[in-house]
Order: sequence, then structure tokens, then C-alpha cells
Amino acid sequence: MPNVRNQEVVKSLAEKFKAMKGLILTEYHGLTVEEISELRSKLRSLGSEYTVVKNTLSEIALKEAGIEAGANFSGPTALVIENGDIVSSAKAVFDFAKTHTKLKVRAGFLDGKFVDAAVVEQLSALPLREVLLAKILSSMNAPITSFVNVLVANIRGLVTVLSAISKKQAV
Repeated sequence: MPNVRNQEVVKSLAEKFKAMKGLILTEYHGLTVEEISELRSKLRSLGSEYTVVKNTLSEIALKEAGIEAGANFSGPTALVIENGDIVSSAKAVFDFAKTHTKLKVRAGFLDGKFVDAAVVEQLSALPLREVLLAKILSSMNAPITSFVNVLVANIRGLVTVLSAISKKQAV
């Protein structure tokens, strides 16, 4: 009979897994409490959560959420439960891993399936959502701006000619 605390942890995790946008599995072995707290605060500001849970409880919670865990849970595993922008959370984890070599990314969960660490790393190399939206808006705005410049070109040319004529007559 499982104890009540483990049942509560599984229930809470299953709810988080159902609502999450993505998941990153990391190996945290060798990190100090201060380093883990630093990573947690970075991820918390991005709308994500960094939590260490027993593998068996994670697997049970994933199963309750309707997700097949596969063979991704072995050894010390910590989870980045992404509730905000998936790209910014992946960037934060990989930036942290650059300065803290003991943090290893094992796998990720995106679009209903588990992916390897290379895919998560590629995701972290993408521009942020805001940058992509700005590029799209700029692309949408470019034809209109060019059209306005074409319409104004004749008037601008006329003003330039009239200005030159007035300067010539003033001399």
C-alpha cells in the first residue's frame, strides 16, 4: 500500500503533466543546493518549474497523465516542467549547463512524444517567441512601407525641383 504523501505527489505531478507545454529531463548529480536554487529561480521567472522527484513517482504520474515514459527515467533525474515559453526554458537550461558542467540534459517531451537531448538543444538555439513575432510583423509591414515610399516618390521629386528653382531665382 503506497503511503499518502507519495499518492499526493503523484496526483500533483499528474495534474502538472496534463497542463504542461513541455518537459525537460536533466541529470543533476553533483550540483550543490545553491546551484539548483539558482536554476530554479531562473526557470521560475520564465513560468517553469525545476523539481526533483523519484523516478518511479514520475513514471506513475506520467502514466496517469496519459504519457508513456519509456526508458528515460534512470539514475538521478530532475524535471523542468514548462508552463511558459518552451524555447526560453530550454535556453535557460542550456545556458546554465554551459557554466555548470554537472548538469546534463537527458531528454525532452514535446508535442506528445519524448525526444533526445539534441532536439532540445536545437530548440534552445531558436530565437525567442517575441523575436520571431517581430520578424513576422516586419515582413508583413515591408510591402506596405514600400508602397507608401513609391507613392511619395513623385511628390518628393516635385518638391526637390521646386526647391531648386526657388533657390536659383533667389540668387
